[in-house]
This record gives sequence, C-alpha cells and structure tokens, in this order.
Amino acid sequence: MSLVRNTAVQASLTFASRILGFARDIILAAKIGAGPVGDAWATAQQFPNLFRRIFAEGAFASAFVPTYARTLEAEGPEAARAVAEDALKVLFAATAALTILAQIFMPWVLLVIHGGQAGDTENYTLAVLLTRITMPYLTFMAIAALFSGVLNSLNRFALSAGAPTLLNLCLIPAGLLGTTPEVTTLFAAVAFFIAGVLQAGALWWGVSHQKVKLSLIGWPRLTPAVKKVLMLAVPGTIAASGTQINIIVSQSLASFEVGAKSWLYAADRLYQLPLGLVGVAVGVAILPRLSRAARAGDTEAGARTMDEGLGLAMALTFPAAAGLMVAPVYLIDAFFVRGAFLASDAAAAGAALFHFAWGVPAFVLIKVLAPPFFAREDTKTPMRFALVSVVVNTLLGAGLFFWLKQSGQDGFPGLAIATSTAAWVNALLLWITLARRGWYKPGPKLAGGLIRAALATAILSAGIWLMLWQQPAIIEVVGGSHALAAAATVTAAAVIYALAALITGALRIRDLRQALRR
Repeated sequence: MSLVRNTAVQASLTFASRILGFARDIILAAKIGAGPVGDAWATAQQFPNLFRRIFAEGAFASAFVPTYARTLEAEGPEAARAVAEDALKVLFAATAALTILAQIFMPWVLLVIHGGQAGDTENYTLAVLLTRITMPYLTFMAIAALFSGVLNSLNRFALSAGAPTLLNLCLIPAGLLGTTPEVTTLFAAVAFFIAGVLQAGALWWGVSHQKVKLSLIGWPRLTPAVKKVLMLAVPGTIAASGTQINIIVSQSLASFEVGAKSWLYAADRLYQLPLGLVGVAVGVAILPRLSRAARAGDTEAGARTMDEGLGLAMALTFPAAAGLMVAPVYLIDAFFVRGAFLASDAAAAGAALFHFAWGVPAFVLIKVLAPPFFAREDTKTPMRFALVSVVVNTLLGAGLFFWLKQSGQDGFPGLAIATSTAAWVNALLLWITLARRGWYKPGPKLAGGLIRAALATAILSAGIWLMLWQQPAIIEVVGGSHALAAAATVTAAAVIYALAALITGALRIRDLRQALRR
C-alpha cells in the first residue's frame, strides 16, 4: 500500500472525526461558555486529550511498531503475539495503578495544572470531580494504542484512525442533554469514560479479526522483549508528546487568568486540525516503510519515503497555517460564538490562534521528522529534544505571560507564542541531527516542491483576504448564517489552493496517479 493511500486512509477518517469534534465543541461551548466552569471543563479534558494524542494519535505506536514488526518478521506471528500480549498486561497494570493514585491525590495534582483558581472553592471542586471521572480514559487509551500498533504493523490503518470518532459520538449527546453548564460538564465527563471503553473494545475486535488473540488474563511479566519495548516506548512517548506537554504547561499558567483556559482550548481545537489530519497521518503512514528500509540498510528508500512524506505534509500544512493566520478571529467567531460563548471570547481566542498558527508547520514537522529515529529504535534523541522544547516553552511562556500581565495586557497570548517557538526549536533540532548523522538528506525535488507550495499558499492568502473583504455579501447569499458563510469561505479557499497548486506545479495529477498506482 502506498504512502499516499495510507495517509489518505488515516487523514480521511481523522477528518471525519474532527468534523464531528467541531460539532461537539460548538455544542459544548454554547452550553458551558468561557469562565470558571469552562476552565474547570478544560482542565478535566487535559488528561484525556493529552493521553489521546500521546497514545491514540501515534506516539506510543511509533515506539511499539518497530519492535513488533521486527519480531513478526524474524520470529513469526506467534512470537510477535506473545510480545504484544505481555506488553499489554504490563501497560494495563501500570496505567491502572497510575489512574488509581490520581483518583486519590487529584485535589493536589490539580494544584499543578489548575492552581491559579484554587481559591474558587466551588469551581475547583468541580474541576477535581470532572477530572476524576475522565482520568480512567488513560488506561483505555493505553490499551487502544497497543492494539493500534499491532494493526498498523499489519498495514491496517482504518480502524485505528476511525476509533477516535467514538469519543465525539459520545460527547455530542452529552452536550445536547445538558441543562446547565455544571450539569453539561458532568454528562460530558461521563461520556469521556464511556468513549474510552468503546474505543478499546473496537480496537480489540479489530486485532482479533486479524487472528491476533490478545488477553489480559494473567499476571504481567517483564520479559526481556517487554523490557525492550518499554525502553523504547517510554522515551519515545515523551519525545512524541513534547507539543502536548507544552500545552499542559501553558494551560497551567493560564489558570491564573480566568477564561484563558477556555480561550486557549477553542484555539487549540482549530490549529490541532491540520496536525491531526496531516502530521499524525503522514507520521503513522511512513513509519512501517522507514522501519523496513532501516532493517534492510536501504538509505535510498528511506530518503525517498522522507521526501515524499515531507513534501506531502508541507503542501497540506502551508495553506492551513496561512488560513489560520489570516482569519483567526473570523474562524473562531463563525464556529464558536453562540449561547454562552460570546464575541469577546472569540476575539480573545483568535489572538491565541494567530500565534499558534505560525507554529503549525513546526508541529507537523515534528510528527514527520521523529519516525526516522523511531525506525532505528533511537527514541532517546527525540525525547531529549522534546524536553528541551518543554524548557523553552516553560521559561518563555512564564516570562511573556507575567510580563504582559504586568503591562496591563492579557497574558495568555504569550503562552501561544512560547508553544510555537518551542515547536520550531524541537523541529530544527530533529532536522539538524538527521542531517549530521547522515540518516536523511533532502533531495532537490523536495526543495522545488516546497517553493511551489509556498507560491500556491501566497495565492491562497490573497484569495482569503478578498473573501473576508466580501463577507457581508457572502453572509447575505447564505441566508445570514455566519457559520454557513465560514464553511463556504473555507470550501472556496480549498478550491483556490487546489487550482493554485496545479498552476504552480505544487500538485501534479501525474505524480498523484503514480503514487496511488505504487
């Protein structure tokens, strides 16, 4: 199966999930709004979202896939199954123990990520309750991640990409049934728990359907194979979750500004879309091919895969980043302003989204540049770079946040600036190290493709400016709906970029046909 096909499967199903996710977030934002209750809900989602992105979106799988695939190739299906089952038992035991400890110590744990609002006893207590309900999602995501790794090793991407849709299908009814902000958050927290059970169950069925029978019955054993998996998985997971750790740091600082968590969350929902659709999809799709090339010592095949992956990722990321930078407040306003989420909240969230937007190419690059390390079972180097980015984000974010507040301004935009800066530091460190080790040298075709994609993006940006200028007329044509006007504008922007990409040569029909044929 070709890279384009694998990426298309991953991205299309992720796109369906994200569209449902937008519907979910619109409903919940309208019911909950931005304020102390909204901040409590954003806090309760931090752990589920962190572990969903770490585990379900490929980070754990990136560390697990090379070991499982190598065992499958060298020793056969039964040996690979035994490795997966032993790893599953250990992973379940560890995450279940962590969840139980978190339940006990949650009031003190939240002092780290929600301490700025600890003085508001009522809403802080609500945040503790909601996070206790959502915390078990960690265990279910760990199990789901291992199942996804098995499926991806067998070149089965559809189910692992589609499983996160279950979260949205559970949360949408919860949002519709809620009557008050507090009741809505309680329903939504329970929905998180149910979604975790359903996702793990669906992926267990998928693995069983591939005739890989995995069981949780029996005591966990730290066999040599499991130790090796964990030695790769732990630093690999930290490496692939640097961006998410930075988000947690930013949210922790944001707790000192009421409403800031809700604004950052709204911005997060938009800029995470290209990361999930493109970065995660390409990263997951290229890892098996890079692993095979690394085992065979075929550096040429590995370079071709990287050129193709980076070219595809940036051709899709440049226009997304440009759109978010040109129209941040417009997009937030169109999709989120209703009910308890006000126009003033959209203006605040848009300020954060602008600064997240110029970091989007870096967020995607990290997802594509890390797999060459994972394919060679080097998970420690990306981990070190991720930790460097966390330090940069923490120091810069805290400095900008409190400096802006002392200057009489909102402090939270400084957190977005720090997160994007840290992502660029991480991406550059990965790129430079790959070049120094001789693991990857970009080809001339990639450089030309990036220039053409940049030109097509410039044409797109001009088109977006013109459409924003004509928004009153567009809104009138669609019957006065700002959301429909925004949807029409986004659709038109996609058409403009596709045409611009064809004109500049950033996208060529011949290349797509050849890739699909391969």
